Amino acid sequence: MAHAEECAHELAQLARRTGITVAVAESLTSGRLAATLGAAPNSADWFRGGVVAYSAEVKRTVLGAPDVPVVSRTAAEAMAEGVRSLLKSVAAVAVTGVGGPDPQDGEPAGSVWFAVATDDDVHAWHRQFDGEPEDVLEQTIACAVERLLTTARDLSADDHSV
Repeated sequence: MAHAEECAHELAQLARRTGITVAVAESLTSGRLAATLGAAPNSADWFRGGVVAYSAEVKRTVLGAPDVPVVSRTAAEAMAEGVRSLLKSVAAVAVTGVGGPDPQDGEPAGSVWFAVATDDDVHAWHRQFDGEPEDVLEQTIACAVERLLTTARDLSADDHSV
């Protein structure tokens, strides 16, 4: 988790300089992604908040995910776009996956879909993590925070952050 915390601190510094705001939509991480960002410096200034959408119904009714398997590219993209719009952030990340130990919806344990949404784009990607459920959660949080940091860097370089 140290890597996620380091990335969150760097994101905090960048957000403070550029005015970038972020939000999260998370399922399998059950609020731990939001907690990681919220623990970073000055989070009240740049972290807009998050939606913990553990149930499929919440993913659909609150975040606008269509009636598709919730561990999918489509669901992750809709979750990221939905929370970005709902919380009016510059960037948002979404995570949805199978922590394990058992498979879900035909997806093996450790299967995680991510998406990052900005004004200009939504980008999704998949990772297959190994290990116990706790290991999957830690790797998911680290991957999501790292991609948020990369996105914030790209936005500040493009000067779309303010």
